[in-house]
Amino acid sequence: MTGIERLHSIMVRLRDPEKGCPWDRVQTLESLKPCLLEETYELLAAMDRPEDRENYIEELGDVLLQVMFQSVMAEQAGAFSFDDVANAISDKLVHRHPHVFGDVKADDPATVLRNWEQIKQLEHRKESRHSALDGVPGTLPGLLKAQRTQEKAARVGFDWKDADGPLAKIREELAELESEVARRKSDDPADSGRVKEELGDLLFSVANLARHLKVDAESAVELSTSKFSRRFRTVEAGAKARSKSLKDMSLEEMDALWDQAKSSS
Repeated sequence: MTGIERLHSIMVRLRDPEKGCPWDRVQTLESLKPCLLEETYELLAAMDRPEDRENYIEELGDVLLQVMFQSVMAEQAGAFSFDDVANAISDKLVHRHPHVFGDVKADDPATVLRNWEQIKQLEHRKESRHSALDGVPGTLPGLLKAQRTQEKAARVGFDWKDADGPLAKIREELAELESEVARRKSDDPADSGRVKEELGDLLFSVANLARHLKVDAESAVELSTSKFSRRFRTVEAGAKARSKSLKDMSLEEMDALWDQAKSSS
């Protein structure tokens, strides 16, 4: 029995209406959504530490379980099976890699991506997709969604030729945000809405610059957030060592602790 066959048989047993697990039996697509999201983020964290082999394997398995779980649910409903899922993605890979499985020539990643997008467009003519931007999941995190949208536009030629374009756009959007903040008169929703729009434009432009620099914006902000958290905890520890609470310290005192934390990390 292969690993996939064993996993399938276990999942079928867990979903058995009479002898299965009470929790697994009552799960629905809706209830599994947060599970899939959580397991995906845990896998992303494991991908940052691939040297931790056991944890990496475990997190990959947790995501695979979510695919198998839904496949078995569909199988029990007479809709499709795990084999259908595996065969569907296999067919897609073969069809979208004519430079490997056919006689199309593609010698660099850029050509592969252009061909991939053209093939997708042809496939989706049978569906209700009419825009090059169709297919970006609406539930993606903001920065990732921005980059995926920008990538799709770029694949049909709507893009700056280099990073100078988005850099200039960032300066433009920052100036517009500063202007809107300066004219903001209150916390009135109308004022807040204009600031929010300009701030969004700035973040979108930063994500575009990241794309041009071959940097994943979501990972970059996660890295900065982790760095801030690490340094802030060091500041908290420094305050505690002085028998003080951050709430009782002046900004100058906290800045001094922050500078120490930066120099040590």
